[in-house]
Amino acid sequence: MTTTTTKEPLPQSYRLWVSGAVISILGNGVLYFALGWTATGHSGALAGLVLTAVNVPRALFLLVGGVLGDRVGARRVMITGDAVMIGVCLLFALVLHLSGPAVWVLLATGLVLGVVDAFYLPASGSMPRLLVPPEQLPRALGLRQAGAQVAGLVAGPLGGLLVVTVGLAGVLLLDALTFAVVLAVLLVIRPLSSASGAGPGGVHGGMGGGIAAAALDGLRIGLADPVLRTVLLLTGAFGGLLLPAFSILVPLLAREHDWDARAAGLVIGAQALGTIVVALVVARQGAHRRAGLAVAGATVTAALGLAVMAASGSTGPAVAGAAVCGVGSGLFAGHASPTILSATPSTHLSRVQAMLVLVQTVTLLVTNNVVGGLADTVGATTMTVLCAALLLGSGLLALSSKTFRAV
Repeated sequence: MTTTTTKEPLPQSYRLWVSGAVISILGNGVLYFALGWTATGHSGALAGLVLTAVNVPRALFLLVGGVLGDRVGARRVMITGDAVMIGVCLLFALVLHLSGPAVWVLLATGLVLGVVDAFYLPASGSMPRLLVPPEQLPRALGLRQAGAQVAGLVAGPLGGLLVVTVGLAGVLLLDALTFAVVLAVLLVIRPLSSASGAGPGGVHGGMGGGIAAAALDGLRIGLADPVLRTVLLLTGAFGGLLLPAFSILVPLLAREHDWDARAAGLVIGAQALGTIVVALVVARQGAHRRAGLAVAGATVTAALGLAVMAASGSTGPAVAGAAVCGVGSGLFAGHASPTILSATPSTHLSRVQAMLVLVQTVTLLVTNNVVGGLADTVGATTMTVLCAALLLGSGLLALSSKTFRAV
């Protein structure tokens, strides 16, 4: 498979969908911040339970969500999910207004978010393939990645402002508005008929038998195809090692080196900025024609940046290393995502996307705890070096595969 690009403008339907999706990502980011902040007002243990209430049902139902997306269509699943979330946000906002931030409301909110995510994320991940022609996938995904990164950067500060001024109930009302925007967009746009993969009667191919059989068929596709299998494994390694490095190890490194919170924020911001810049370049210029080489090279690049961070005793080199990590992250996402979508049969788009999210979710459930626990034992610097070494090994293994380099 060779990645090709075109400078033709992206379809208006896709640009409209990305705009709505970025607004929704921003709204969800603000809600997650407000939910966690409100939970910590009770206790740290409750905050952990709320996060668990989000992640466990998401992991449990992802494969079912992928089956449903392929069976009834990604757009229908997303329309249903947005409508459900509008009702849930309005209901919980009313309950919070009447009773205050009761523990059961926080847990119920997290639980509903996790369940809806399990169905929504696979469908959303398959939408670019349904809205743009194959040759425009790298640019389309680069645009979405850049928008998502910007929304993620803004969500934290905006969430902090809103939770103080309007409270969690007000944040829920605003999030309901963002879901309404996406719902309106989805009602207007139409997928490309040639990409929908729908069979007669609107039922997608590969859906014979029950839900379990269809889910296993999606697993079979993802594991049997050498390109999909390699990219899925690399994605698990990349996210499982790099994300805990910035969410857990950077604050610990700051404490080891007597940096203040502002310095830690600069390091994290440098990584996000590097990712955004590369995503914008991919969105404008397209991806490298040899996507396998780019994905493996991006993994090695991110590992080297992480190693520089680990070796840094001062903020400057750590910021530079974080920026290199960001470049690697941008290159990885800009080539891994279109490679997965291009290699996936149109009948299994949502199921393979469910596998992708499941790999990331399960890996993080493990590595977040392992990285945090080992960092307490061996120190943040040593743990960062170990993460860099494992990530470097993953990238070098991918580079050693002639078949994957030629993708």
